[in-house]
Amino acid sequence: MIPPPELRRAARPAALPLAGATALLALVGATHIGQAVLLALVLARVARGETAGLPALLTAVAAVVLARALLSRAQRLLAVRAGALVRVRLRDDLLAHLGRTGPGALAGARAGAVRATLVDGVEGVDAYVSRYLPHLIVTCALPPLLLAAVALVEPYAVAALAPALLLALAGPRLWDLLLARRGRAHWDSYEALAADHLEALQSMATLRAAGAVGRTRARLERRSAALHRATVAKMRVSLADTGLTDLAVQGGTVAAVLVACAAATTGGATATGTYLLLMLASECFRPVRDLSREWHAGHLGLSAVDGIAALRHTEGGVPDEGTVAADWATPPEVRFENVHFTHPGRARPALAGIAFTAPAGRVTALVGPSGAGKSTLLSLLLRQRDPDSGRITVGGLDTAAYRLDALRRGIAVVSQDTYLFRATVADNLRLARPAATSAQLHEAARAAGIHEELSRLPDGYDTVIGERGATLSGGQRQRLALARALLADAPVLVLDEATSAVDERAEARITRELLAAGRGRTCLLVAHRLEAVRHADHIVVLDHGRVDAAGSHPELLAAGGLYARLVAAGRTVDLMQQEAA
Repeated sequence: MIPPPELRRAARPAALPLAGATALLALVGATHIGQAVLLALVLARVARGETAGLPALLTAVAAVVLARALLSRAQRLLAVRAGALVRVRLRDDLLAHLGRTGPGALAGARAGAVRATLVDGVEGVDAYVSRYLPHLIVTCALPPLLLAAVALVEPYAVAALAPALLLALAGPRLWDLLLARRGRAHWDSYEALAADHLEALQSMATLRAAGAVGRTRARLERRSAALHRATVAKMRVSLADTGLTDLAVQGGTVAAVLVACAAATTGGATATGTYLLLMLASECFRPVRDLSREWHAGHLGLSAVDGIAALRHTEGGVPDEGTVAADWATPPEVRFENVHFTHPGRARPALAGIAFTAPAGRVTALVGPSGAGKSTLLSLLLRQRDPDSGRITVGGLDTAAYRLDALRRGIAVVSQDTYLFRATVADNLRLARPAATSAQLHEAARAAGIHEELSRLPDGYDTVIGERGATLSGGQRQRLALARALLADAPVLVLDEATSAVDERAEARITRELLAAGRGRTCLLVAHRLEAVRHADHIVVLDHGRVDAAGSHPELLAAGGLYARLVAAGRTVDLMQQEAA
């Protein structure tokens, strides 16, 4: 069976070690043939009662067995190396593609299903490429040569062996389409179960609070039952495939034995020819049996092809054609020039002619009601998407002129949805700046208002925090992410609701410290609580994807527009909350 394009593409980076593994496998096959010939000679001499030369022949058999053991070990090591290269390169390619497409590319995908494809599916591709493909090539090459050798010994035996060999190779392919359909159904069930399990683990607290643990357990049981049915259905087809191969192998071997016996009884073949025919007939089918075994080992990779292709061809992202390094010597100016953008599938534009400038080295706040376009603007700045028209410049150059990785390294981002790793506090802080000193860690943590709390942890900055920062409060997670962004020391700092999880008093203090720490950086600050942005150098008010007003806090209050109404509404809500308390 010709490998699908996705599997051929996965095999290309490991072409040389795969070629070496295939060549070694062919040599292993040659040792089997050599052993068969030597054993035929030994048996013929024993049958004739000739003992002369037997020690030499048996020594040669032992040498061939030893050579095969050494070749087999070298072949396995080279195949493992090729498989590791395939796994690493395939995962790197998929993750790099997903990174280029941006966060919206997998908006409709389930994390558990993606994890299953990236981990289990790629492991299956390894088995298919490193084990099945070499056996496939050897199986296509050795049996025809062995048939030619059999023809020299006993021409009539070819008439018995050739049809059986053809049936063993081509017969199972009749089942491939059905097996492929069953394999896809099995993989779909596996992905669904993996996604449900991961979702249940991540949301366990929510499920308990909602009393939905029982319903979730029942859903997982249904998913497990569906996977069991899909597995059994695939096994039925696979067993039929194996049964057809075994029938052809056993039938061909029996036919060859009958031909050998007939030739021996009629005197048409010598003892050596008879034993040689029996040995070579068995060796004709050895590659077929090995191929069948490796086929089942790598079938998971074939089942996962659709999922891998779907990840590889996920649409989204922006072209990375820039050549300029974002190594700004001084904080750059950020400018939005008549930017228009409409989200795919929506009729109403998210941004309609946005134009403003964030001065270099100053703090610019973006405010406005929900849906005004603030987060969309920031995603365009980071080139997670490109504007439909207009342009965004950083340091006087269009963002598309910069290399994508360089542009994003030059912009430190803290959002309200932070991600922390299961590692020490120090390791999480050093994510973007591995060489940072302890003094620099402490300075960044002080600016984010969390140094004292981190110092009180059991092991201080060496304390291991849980996955996604599970052992920290929401406010601590956000402030730790703030410290991480400050430590990165990027020329541009973007804070998107970065203090939404802390109380107003703490937010005011942190914001003052951030503004002080942010001096010398071009800072874009998004916040719903307007008290957090009143000290910004420049405030841009957005409404329905347009710039409603711009200026300083006093200027906007004096103008009495949308900003003044938002401030008044915020103060009313604060007063009501205080009275309720």
